[in-house]
Amino acid sequence: MPTKYQGTPEEERALNTYIKLQRAAETVLTHTNAHLADHDLTISQFGTLEALHFLGTLSQRDLAQKLLKSTGNISVVLKKLEQRGLIARTRDPLDNRYMQVCITDAGRSLLLSFFDQHVQGIVEEFSVLSAEEQETLAALCRKLGLRETESPG
Repeated sequence: MPTKYQGTPEEERALNTYIKLQRAAETVLTHTNAHLADHDLTISQFGTLEALHFLGTLSQRDLAQKLLKSTGNISVVLKKLEQRGLIARTRDPLDNRYMQVCITDAGRSLLLSFFDQHVQGIVEEFSVLSAEEQETLAALCRKLGLRETESPG
């Protein structure tokens, strides 16, 4: 659904592109992450387990940055995962101000029990695009994601 905003051609083009990007992202996320509920995981909890599995132990702050979450939000996510025995948190021995987070054997086992299925769902979702289109989309998303906002003045 295009924007109903009546602005300059530049504004309307940007808004229409934003709407399409938002709708596509929501649709893909819904389709590719629906199975997480079967494992009683949220997208943030899954992302946490995935990051810890593939990257190893991380500080709570680094994990929040990696997942684009606030430190307050990641604390809630980690608390729930810790209660289920899927992650463990310990004080950093070199700097007591930081918490180190690692995936437990139970967390790894849960993640690996469905990770291949998760990857196949993503492959299937993106199969509507050619390999070249996927590469182009990835490059454009990276360009948008890395754009630094300029401070006014």
